[in-house]
Amino acid sequence: MINFDELNITESLLKALDDLEYIHPTPIQEKAFPVIMSGLDVIGVAQTGTGKTFAYLLPIIRQLNFIHDKHPRVIILVPTRELVVQVVQEIEKLTKYINLRFGGIYGGSNINHQKQMVFDGLDILVATPGRLIDLAAIGHLKLKLVQQLVIDEVDEMLDQGFRAQLTTILDLLPKHQNILFSATMTEEVEKLIGTFFTNPKKIEIAAHGTPLLQIGQSAYSVPNYNTKLNLLEHLLNTDKTINKVLVFVSTIKYADRLFEQMVTKFVDDVLVIHSAKSQNMRFANLKKFQEGKVRILIATDIAARGLDIADVSHVINFDTPNSPGDYLHRIGRTGRAGKNGLAITFVNEVEEEYQFYIENLMKMPIPMVEMPKEVVISTVFAAEEKAEVGSKNYLKIKKNKKAKPSFHEKKAKNTKENLGGPRKRNPNKTKPRNRGVERNRALKRKNK
Repeated sequence: MINFDELNITESLLKALDDLEYIHPTPIQEKAFPVIMSGLDVIGVAQTGTGKTFAYLLPIIRQLNFIHDKHPRVIILVPTRELVVQVVQEIEKLTKYINLRFGGIYGGSNINHQKQMVFDGLDILVATPGRLIDLAAIGHLKLKLVQQLVIDEVDEMLDQGFRAQLTTILDLLPKHQNILFSATMTEEVEKLIGTFFTNPKKIEIAAHGTPLLQIGQSAYSVPNYNTKLNLLEHLLNTDKTINKVLVFVSTIKYADRLFEQMVTKFVDDVLVIHSAKSQNMRFANLKKFQEGKVRILIATDIAARGLDIADVSHVINFDTPNSPGDYLHRIGRTGRAGKNGLAITFVNEVEEEYQFYIENLMKMPIPMVEMPKEVVISTVFAAEEKAEVGSKNYLKIKKNKKAKPSFHEKKAKNTKENLGGPRKRNPNKTKPRNRGVERNRALKRKNK
């Protein structure tokens, strides 16, 4: 294992790393550093929690020197505003003794403040795709000097429908170095790479789908939502090692419902975060959880992508994600920076299929644990868990064995020949006179 001072790193960077008490680079940091420094297009694939952010920041910052030009030379794209803030914080840590300008822009906040920040000048700009296009379209952001583009968590961006925006940004940029980092590689990501990357160098520390060895995994077979709620409360009340836990749910609706039920039992020890919450609330709740002021944070997958929250002891999947990649991202919030972590998943009958695909991707089973006897098994299913009434075909017509054929002989009264009107039936009958015509003729004779 090498030390950071064995890489081609400046004294200023080494001093910042020393303040952070970072001595040894992770494998992805060690392998990516010389490749990014070479200027080649780079694809970095590594398990979540292995230090991918520093893997691209270290060589980028190493190469940047201060210039007076206002326009950014490095663009870092991330899918969420939380990740923008986090990456900016990481840059701040590494540039403690370096004179570089940096900042972040994202939607849902005051665009005028962001316009001013961009106008004042930046070397590194961290952005969500939509807000970057907004500022470029109105001319406040100039991209002519961009030398490096980093796309972080690209699979999540494509899942969220950012493909058109990513394509627009790539088309707008001058010739530059592309750097892509992700924990998972999908077919959509491969298409993007094939279109815009030039002979990229792939750095893969572990095969796609390989879980972190320091994360212990287990699962419970749980029939329904209410039983899952009972099991969650039991684990939190009886297992004191669960001191900082992320509870993942699939939808905003479930997140709010679970929070309302949990807050009655754990009062000041539980918070919730999802995309429907205001920006200020999301940041505030995340900060409280990061600082250990609350024990439980209920979250949708918005918190599963790239967020580096220190010392998360457990991840609990209240529901099993239907995407194996989402599962890996979720459990990767624990067991970070070489520490141990535990991931617990609740699996109902429908979710057994999702579990099968997750295990296929990881090439290993998730150990099943027997339900504690103290947990009450509910027979009440949530409305979403019940079979849909619409699945039954109420319009289905029953077959009648005595039904007559569709085509049959006409009855006698319906077999008469159509002879037409009265004149057709009696052609010798004279045509009745039109009284109006006769009256007009009489008037004409009189006037003569």
